[in-house]
Amino acid sequence: MAQILRSPTTIVGLMIIAILLVGASVFPAFLSAGYLLQQLQIAAFLGIVAVGALVVIMIGHIDLSIPWTMTSAAIAATSVVGARGGHVETAAAFAIPIGLGMGAIIGLVNGIGVAILRVPAMIWTLGINAVILGLSIFVTGGFAPAGAASPLMRTLAVGRTFGLSNAVFVWIGVSAIAAFLLRRSYVGRAVISIGNGERAAYLAGVGTQGIIILVFVFAGMCSALGGMLLAGYSNQAYQTMGDPYLLPAVAAIVIGGTSIQGGSGSVIGMVLGVIFVTLLTSVLSVMQMPDPHRQIIYGFVVLITLLIYGRMRREAV
Repeated sequence: MAQILRSPTTIVGLMIIAILLVGASVFPAFLSAGYLLQQLQIAAFLGIVAVGALVVIMIGHIDLSIPWTMTSAAIAATSVVGARGGHVETAAAFAIPIGLGMGAIIGLVNGIGVAILRVPAMIWTLGINAVILGLSIFVTGGFAPAGAASPLMRTLAVGRTFGLSNAVFVWIGVSAIAAFLLRRSYVGRAVISIGNGERAAYLAGVGTQGIIILVFVFAGMCSALGGMLLAGYSNQAYQTMGDPYLLPAVAAIVIGGTSIQGGSGSVIGMVLGVIFVTLLTSVLSVMQMPDPHRQIIYGFVVLITLLIYGRMRREAV
């Protein structure tokens, strides 16, 4: 029983219950089915991005190019459709593949920089994020990009099936793929091995460079997919649309019990972490908390969680 209570999944589950009670005390309709379903839809956008960020953290690295990977993929996808969404259907059908391709290219560049050029991931991905920002501003002239979401992007973002947002089903699908690969495939075993020690994994015969590049490509595609669904939700891409997603994604992963040093992690824990962060954001919004104060609270939550989990891991050893 004590072991169950010390599980990160149990801890974040209790945190979700606590934030639900706080939310209900601040906003009576917080526990209504309609409001919770809306929050689940919002969580899906963050959750899709967090899936890719989770795998990167599990190999002991971090991807700071999330904001503009999301934005550039959304800009590329909406630009295909046209300024008024009036392009022919065949052109609109290429919107999502082009956006995913953009994310894959950025992920490939990130992977090459980290795995082959051996630049620390934090520095390299932050630099790539700045480069993408500059290129995007150059292409759009610093104005809101012209374009609209394709019908499929809108369907996936705001459409509903059995009363549940289609974005949630996309999140479930991406999470299920990641969970299967991490637990049931050679790639997953290699990811965990690299996270526990890249040099040891290399000496054991793991193709570390290829796996690292593959992980960053996957993360780039997840960020791109999240950006395109966000564009589908608002029916357009806009500058800095990905900025609010970096810290919450990392926070959700850490709160879910993933070691920031790599080597261990849980897709289920990440999902629960995303739900907690989304509900926390909602409560802070209802309380009209200014954005700088929200960032401070996110930071404190992450630090406290790291201290708790770190102590638990030391005691386990």
